[in-house]
Amino acid sequence: EDDPRNPAVIADLVGDNVGDCAGRGADLFESISAEIIGAMILGADLAERAELPDPVAFMFFPVLIHACDLIVSSAAVMLTHPKRLEGRRSVLELDVEGDPKKGSELMASWEDPMDVLKRGYMIAMVLAVLAIAALSRCMLQNSKAPKVWLHYFACAMIGVVTSYIFVEVTKYYTDYRHNPVQRIALASKTGHGTNVISGLSVGMESTGVPAMVIGGAVILAFWTGEMSGLKDEQNDPTGGLFGTAIATMGMLSTAVFVLAMDTFGPITDNAGGIVEMSNQSENAAAITDRLDAVGNVTKATTKGYSIGAAGLASFLLFRAFLDIVSEFSDQPLSSINLSTPEVFISGLLGAMLVYLFSTWALAAVSKTAAEVVVEVREQFTDRPGIMTFTEKPDYGKCVALVTSASLREMIKPGLLAVTMPVAVGLMMRFVGSNTGRPLLGVECIASFMMFATATGILMALFQNNAGGAWDNAKKYVETGAHGGKGSEAHKASVTGDTVGDPFKDTSGPSIHVLIKLLATITLVLCPLFLN
Repeated sequence: EDDPRNPAVIADLVGDNVGDCAGRGADLFESISAEIIGAMILGADLAERAELPDPVAFMFFPVLIHACDLIVSSAAVMLTHPKRLEGRRSVLELDVEGDPKKGSELMASWEDPMDVLKRGYMIAMVLAVLAIAALSRCMLQNSKAPKVWLHYFACAMIGVVTSYIFVEVTKYYTDYRHNPVQRIALASKTGHGTNVISGLSVGMESTGVPAMVIGGAVILAFWTGEMSGLKDEQNDPTGGLFGTAIATMGMLSTAVFVLAMDTFGPITDNAGGIVEMSNQSENAAAITDRLDAVGNVTKATTKGYSIGAAGLASFLLFRAFLDIVSEFSDQPLSSINLSTPEVFISGLLGAMLVYLFSTWALAAVSKTAAEVVVEVREQFTDRPGIMTFTEKPDYGKCVALVTSASLREMIKPGLLAVTMPVAVGLMMRFVGSNTGRPLLGVECIASFMMFATATGILMALFQNNAGGAWDNAKKYVETGAHGGKGSEAHKASVTGDTVGDPFKDTSGPSIHVLIKLLATITLVLCPLFLN
């Protein structure tokens, strides 16, 4: 994989950077920005409806939470250092050029990298809790509802706990120190097929706890916000939606540190590639392999973290859509009747969209990978000196091929995500106008968005965690388990890793973008679907 004679090896290193550094950073930037703006709008709306004396405080509360995120996450990074375990030999006492087992011994003399990162995350989380408590007390305290700040602080804590559970669940399903990854490695002993089947089962299993956590967080935050004491002109509780928004802000209150953990992955992955390409000793490879395995966990953690935040935010966007419909149509719309055939069919189409989008994303990877394989084989044929190190491969050609293909192949999935909700909404609007149901179009597009979001969250969790588990199952076998490198189990685990890469690096992460794009399109084009 990382042999310098492989013409595609630099494309692999570049792909790690653009996929898990630049791509993930851009994705989270868009997501966090949209959620902050949404929470600001909800805060201003709540202050107006509850006739609060200081609406600016409620509006800027979400912004200051993320301003504190920069500070607490930076502090956590500076306070996080690996510890050398007592009774273990130091780096200077080990012969790093000697026995290949010395690399593993060197890693064993230090605290496990995953434990170091987890401790840093805990520090960031504790500092974030203290900062949110102070902000809540200073900004949300008012005479109309004296305990409102305490309720919204509790909403933020629901989000913080949700993020911690997501990190722990992802670590359990993708770290090879735990049973799920070891099950995949054990299945590799009996062949390629059992490895793939076991990986699929682990990925599907990993969706259970996160789905229940998202559901629990939404309803607890909503109820806590409703009990804040804020009421509208009709004396009805009105703080529930803002409570859910604050829970989302709480979940994202350590986003900077989580993003830093995400970039740990491609850094260690590329370090391992450099070690192999520069023909370093086996003990150096043992060190980078363990770091790379931790990097796979942190990358999967960030993807699960972002999809969890999208799950919380999706409820806000859905409620916002219903409010916009009520405002434009002058008819209250607070629920969607799924027993209406057109509404149910629209929901089915929304769920189908996620599968079709994933299919085209995976097909794009398969097609481009085949083109790269052909190019590599042609270079081996045209330049026989590559294998003997007398000729240099054309690395740039593979990088250019993958870059152009990545842009070209995503046109079709991108158009699907933009045009399908518009087509469904307009078609159902036409049906509604001919059957005397003026709100049918918006009801159907709401159902479409609801089903697509629910299906997308589960599909993204499945693909992200399955891909990370497959990758670390290979790393686990390479530590010497089940025959180690070169064994039949290792060959099967390489197959699983190859299947998992487009899951965790292409299709899974792009579903998060799909979910947010669907919500944005339906919100912006809402009047288009009204009759």
